[in-house]
Amino acid sequence: MRGPHNILRLIRTAATFERTGALGVVLDAMNAPISIRIVTRVFGWPMRWLGYKGDPEMPPVTRALTALGPAYIKFGQVLSTRPDMVGDDLALQLRVLQDKLPPFARDVAKATVEEELGQPADEIFSEFSEPVAAASIAQVHKARLVSSGEEVAVKVLRPGIERAFRKDIDAFYFAAWSIELLSPSSRRLMPQVVIEHFDHMVTGELDLRSEASAASEFAENTAGDANFQVPLADWEFSGKRVMTLDWADGLPLGDNAALDAAGHNRTALGERVLQLFLSHALRDGYFHADMHQGNLKVAANGDIIAYDFGIMGRIDEYTRRVYAEILIGFIQRDYKRVAVVHFEAGYVPADRDVDEFAQALRAVGEPIFGMDASQISMGRLFQYLFEVTERFGMETRTELILLQRTMVVVEGVARSLDPHLNIWEVAHPVVEDYIKTNLGPRAILRDLAKTARVLARFGPELPKLAEAALMQQTAQQPLPASPSRRHAAMYILLGAGIAGAGFMLSALLGA
Repeated sequence: MRGPHNILRLIRTAATFERTGALGVVLDAMNAPISIRIVTRVFGWPMRWLGYKGDPEMPPVTRALTALGPAYIKFGQVLSTRPDMVGDDLALQLRVLQDKLPPFARDVAKATVEEELGQPADEIFSEFSEPVAAASIAQVHKARLVSSGEEVAVKVLRPGIERAFRKDIDAFYFAAWSIELLSPSSRRLMPQVVIEHFDHMVTGELDLRSEASAASEFAENTAGDANFQVPLADWEFSGKRVMTLDWADGLPLGDNAALDAAGHNRTALGERVLQLFLSHALRDGYFHADMHQGNLKVAANGDIIAYDFGIMGRIDEYTRRVYAEILIGFIQRDYKRVAVVHFEAGYVPADRDVDEFAQALRAVGEPIFGMDASQISMGRLFQYLFEVTERFGMETRTELILLQRTMVVVEGVARSLDPHLNIWEVAHPVVEDYIKTNLGPRAILRDLAKTARVLARFGPELPKLAEAALMQQTAQQPLPASPSRRHAAMYILLGAGIAGAGFMLSALLGA
């Protein structure tokens, strides 16, 4: 962690926002008080010449973020989906960051293809277009395979992108370390762990082989989802810096005028996007974690097409059940249930009062449910929930960071299609169906069957495990040893009983 280098990077960040005029736009969007505006101007003006100039043809905020580099662009992409937070004008400006950034030359892309795949691009592709989309990490070309004549999309990483990201992330690590040092109360939020999580995501996104694998798994999981398409990767013509996928035509999900002209129902599309995300997260535990408008299109038949699988989220079955119970508790306004789930999952320290926590959660939920449908927001819920959990000593749950962030982005996408969409009503049937399927009696039987199968695999080892346990207990407690022996024997018999019951349950369930 190079201190001086990172300090300069953060100073230049502030200076770039000042120099490009972005700082004033951000302060206006935040309705910043006059005191904040005065302080930022007093300190920002003398440093403005340390900032990057950027492209003067771009709007101020877009200009600043593109000048600062890919990590900042990623941040802007998230904000572009939240007009309720940054305003319609700024959200529209930031949408350029999703897939309309300045491209690099086609010849550079073809040279990357040759270097990565070991043969000239013209021997693989009979056609290779100019860039059709350019984002923060890579750009896409439309091409045609020599071998089959099929149209494909060829994704190529930007030159030097790995080094650029590394520089930004180093500065973010330094900022997180500084925050923890200067503000001990922030340590419960684990800023450095959050950056580490982001670092891991970005590292995966910079290896297109990982993205091809993610696309393959995602396609398998969602094969039965109606009105949803995932382009498949061609492994023969994919590598670390190049990926070839099926070509899929569609209208950008962020172009409302084009969607209206084509006769698509934007309200239905907004509902579908939100329900697809919740279904993938809860049902599969594997979800697209970068679902902004630039990565979603609408086919002529109304299908939603997903692109760009560089950032995918994965949550285990237990966490999915906890998350679903929290959501359904808020939807049903059962705040005691939400509180109990937090305690059972260990999210809130056990020495806190569950009824007091439930009352605090009521103060979070009730104002939101009293709002007009257009004002109900998952983002607002998470903001209020954050304030409450801080009071009760809840630490940041790293396994939920990506899930919650994506939920906010998806909500923004749905809201951009229909500002009056009632998020809770749309989410309710998906979450309720998951609860019925995974938390009822049949789910308990399935869990017992899984446990039994695991125990059964250790069947041949049980005598040795029992002997080792008895010998350890005898060595530690020579007198009296019999209770420990009895306990060990009970555990072994219990395990054997569960295993036997499990085999019967497996047969009954068809597992």
